[in-house]
Amino acid sequence: MPLIPVSDLRVGHFVLLDLGWMAHPFPRNHFRITSPRQIDTIRGLGLSRVRIDPARSEFDEVQTTETTAASSSSVAAPADAAPDPATEAARARARALADQRRTLALCERQYAEGTRRYRAVLDTLEHDPLAAGEQARNGIDAILTAMDTQGESAIRLLGDVQGERGAQHAMNVTVLSLLLGRAMGLDAAALQSLGVAAFLHDVGKTRLPDIVRFKDEAFTPAQLKAYEEHVAHGVALGRAMGLDATALLAIAQHHEAADGSGFPRGCAGSEMGTASHILALVNRYDGLCNPPNPVRALTPHEALAHLFAMQKARFDPPTLSAFIRMLGVYPPGSIVQLSDGRYAQVHTVNAARPLKPRVLVHDPRVPRSEALLLDLQTTPDLSIQRSLRADQLPRAALDYLEPRPRYYYFFERALRADDATRGDGP
Repeated sequence: MPLIPVSDLRVGHFVLLDLGWMAHPFPRNHFRITSPRQIDTIRGLGLSRVRIDPARSEFDEVQTTETTAASSSSVAAPADAAPDPATEAARARARALADQRRTLALCERQYAEGTRRYRAVLDTLEHDPLAAGEQARNGIDAILTAMDTQGESAIRLLGDVQGERGAQHAMNVTVLSLLLGRAMGLDAAALQSLGVAAFLHDVGKTRLPDIVRFKDEAFTPAQLKAYEEHVAHGVALGRAMGLDATALLAIAQHHEAADGSGFPRGCAGSEMGTASHILALVNRYDGLCNPPNPVRALTPHEALAHLFAMQKARFDPPTLSAFIRMLGVYPPGSIVQLSDGRYAQVHTVNAARPLKPRVLVHDPRVPRSEALLLDLQTTPDLSIQRSLRADQLPRAALDYLEPRPRYYYFFERALRADDATRGDGP
């Protein structure tokens, strides 16, 4: 198949992307381009040339004529014509918006693929546990490869992701655990074991009756005991899947606590492994943000504050400190008020600059679908003043920011200092 410059792509070309499933946001690696937005997305992938299949390319006659006319008009334009500043600014904004949409679409696709992989692992587990274990390890390897490929990672808030709650919880815990493990300096083997344990930490719940699958404050002592048995079931299933000792220990201890108040053994912090400390903390954080009953959900800011102020003794101090440094004071999903009085939602946090996240600002002049994230590190005179609950927002800001009842996290390339100003609005 011939290779052509990405700049020559047009609607109708049948393209074959030589990329892995986590490297682009499209459902398939091969498809016919049907819109200019798809071309913008392909250009945003950083490719210089792309493979096409001429036999499967189909071009609309009207479009071809318009393209030819546009090319002629472009050639006829004076070569020394001065660029119009307003036009250049509009083009720059359009490129930034396309890049922003592409990045979010890629993150959401990767997250959704992870939840589908989780369901596939559970389905395989029923008839071939060893194959299910291999599927889980391959999935973690793919995530770690993506993290390594993009260098420094930022934590990204996703939109309203569709899917099953158990799979979403597994993905949230996996992503945050791996990012925390990297921040704490775990080596490749330890990260792989941590990722597998995080991905499968609740696999034992598949052996529980539906009525006790999710913890409820109204449980009877018998129901609570039945719920707590999911840990033992998980360890047994992990052994059947051929998981290593580090992963099995983390699954066994993901509800333990450093002060001995956890279950099932009530072991002390000195008896817990590093992966266990990470998994216990991240699992608790996601449980506070995304409980079975959304009415009881805390905002990410509230959840982090609760862990530090009310449950600090339950967690390993170095692990908790590293987690707070990674998420920042205002984790993704937090609703905040800026120092100039405007309302915003935190969308991306870079651990290197946690007090200067990227935020979606309520701006009635710009449709939400066309709003660019504002990087606070580019605005030294602007800062976050306070965190808010959604019910504290004025109605217009609430409708614009659209805070979600659940929070979903993935990772993206951290914005570098030299490109931080690109595309950010005032």
